Amino acid sequence: MIRRLLPHPGLTALLVTMWMVMVNDLTFGTLFLGLVVGVAVPIFTAPWWPGRPRVRFLPALAYAGLVLWDIVVANFQVAAIILFKPTRDLRPAWLTVPLELSSPEAITVFAGTISLTPGTVSADVSACGQYLLVHALHAPDPAAEVAKVKARYEARLKEIFP
Repeated sequence: MIRRLLPHPGLTALLVTMWMVMVNDLTFGTLFLGLVVGVAVPIFTAPWWPGRPRVRFLPALAYAGLVLWDIVVANFQVAAIILFKPTRDLRPAWLTVPLELSSPEAITVFAGTISLTPGTVSADVSACGQYLLVHALHAPDPAAEVAKVKARYEARLKEIFP
């Protein structure tokens, strides 16, 4: 019964939150309308979401904290590179990251995490879905960068998306 009413609870929570932020008014009426929208949209769009991934909440929360921390640290690292490193000393590189993740949702989160972190951007996923192409602003040792990304992010995502 609850699965029929809330087929995508995360989407419902996101829609209600975004509704309240957009309306910018915390009253019972706006919250009620936000709940109506937040419950109705997932119910009507559920047929187009056939396979929902299982997500483990606590590892996902820890992962979000790790990513936020890495974004802050990477901002300072990129600022230091821009301000203090001569451009001739930069070692940009294209990295081919072999993927152990299989679900499209996990690969999307992985690619998004890499793009959110300053100094790196995900460029493409191979047609076979086995490799992610990433550009790094400064990667003197590309193999070490690939190993770091896999250990830091992909290993945790395998726990989140079992």
